[in-house]
Amino acid sequence: MATTSDLKRNLVIQIDNAPCLVLDVTTQTPSARGGSTLIKTKYRNLLTGQVLEKAFKSGERVEDADFERRKGQFLYAVEEHGVFMDLESYEQYEIGGDMYDDVQGYLTEGLELQLGVFQGLVVSIDLPQNVELTVTETAPALKNATATAQTKEAILETGLRLQVPPYLESGERIKVDTRECRFVSRA
Repeated sequence: MATTSDLKRNLVIQIDNAPCLVLDVTTQTPSARGGSTLIKTKYRNLLTGQVLEKAFKSGERVEDADFERRKGQFLYAVEEHGVFMDLESYEQYEIGGDMYDDVQGYLTEGLELQLGVFQGLVVSIDLPQNVELTVTETAPALKNATATAQTKEAILETGLRLQVPPYLESGERIKVDTRECRFVSRA
């Protein structure tokens, strides 16, 4: 068991029998004598997706979650679900709902990623920082329209839409930041 001094961002702990990803940790020292220091956390319940806050007293014990990150791979999409494989055990998981919808625009067959597994169930999908995708459709560039920084909308091979520089054309491969859904560079 860990204590509140071990809490840090991206740590997974167990609160109310659910795995929770710590998003932020702040320390609040009381001004009154005899008051104990409070450790305030903001966390995401990985089963429900809710973002909640909780305060712990300094030195309080925090329960470790039965959670592990495993190397995984996206295999293919089936209707509203994606099929993922654990690269260590070769076990396959069919994932749908909000968890799949959030990452669907970045997934290409064979993409390696991290699967968060809690008690045999996948509860999180962590994408790489950048992925390479092909531009399938974009408007032609406008000549002599450079008074301000220009961008145009592009549709990528996965159906993802984002703003790209005007010099890009259909068929080009680009790097996309998966955290902010933005163009990074040509691939």
